[in-house]
Amino acid sequence: MAKRKEYINKKEFYKQIVISKAYGRLTRSAEKMLILLSNETIKRKSYRSEDDRHDCLYTGIQALLSNWFNFNEERYDNAFAYFTEIFKRGIAGGLNSLYKKKGQKKDQKITVISMNSSNDGEGLISL
Repeated sequence: MAKRKEYINKKEFYKQIVISKAYGRLTRSAEKMLILLSNETIKRKSYRSEDDRHDCLYTGIQALLSNWFNFNEERYDNAFAYFTEIFKRGIAGGLNSLYKKKGQKKDQKITVISMNSSNDGEGLISL
């Protein structure tokens, strides 16, 4: 089996995350690498619709951006594997919020976030 070409240099990715932690914010390079990791990982999954795919992608990216600072460089040396797992758990959470889960009662509602009425009525989007 042919070895796949790396789309992210793992050593550079690790370095950018460590630099970001030192700065207290993500570097632009680290942001780009996280987005690239997300886009490449989501390609390996299948969804019922393109909208579901996009919802899960953005839920996974939100998980990455919310938890990037939890990476412990003293404990882990493979940032790529760590963040891939964070992303995969994020997309699983996104999918679970879209569809009824096993054991969910009939009268329980699926959570839907309105882009127009979120954020205290200000909405998440602006034109």
